[in-house]
Amino acid sequence: MRRFQIVIMMIVASLTGLATSAAAQDTAVPQLDVQRYELGSGDRIRVIVYGEEDLSGEFELDGSGVVGIPLIGPVTIGGRDVAKAERLISEKLADGYLVNPRVSIEVLNYRPFYILGEVKQPGSYPYVNGMTVLNAIALASGFTYRANEKKIVITRKVDGAEKKIDVGDTTLVMPGDIIRVPERFF
Repeated sequence: MRRFQIVIMMIVASLTGLATSAAAQDTAVPQLDVQRYELGSGDRIRVIVYGEEDLSGEFELDGSGVVGIPLIGPVTIGGRDVAKAERLISEKLADGYLVNPRVSIEVLNYRPFYILGEVKQPGSYPYVNGMTVLNAIALASGFTYRANEKKIVITRKVDGAEKKIDVGDTTLVMPGDIIRVPERFF
């Protein structure tokens, strides 16, 4: 009898493991591609210059996308992806300051997104990786009774130009997005 119980427990454990791994695959949340992410005003980054601790540190991009790096001063990296920003800082450091500098950039805090219109608490909210439009609306305490839930629009900067995107509940929110929930007309 004891042997029978052990076999049953093993079968249940293996089935539970399969169900758990299948559920994990089904609910996998798409992640923000950090290397393709365009840096912008309000992003907080960590710049690491290998072998040069005095030049490394945490910085925030100002309103015009500029960050002040020790030794080389202000560098405009807003609108560039992380890889291009790393190359730009490396080039500036190599121009008379360091021999073959190696630079790495890590995004510590992404700029916030905004939700406006017919939600109970419109405003600015911190970006969370994997957030959908429905999650963002929940953060803003839900729709008002006048909300047109079928006509939600996101304004997003793509390649330096603002684009309006019609969205659904499962559309991913990106840093800096402006979500507009319009009023419905009866």
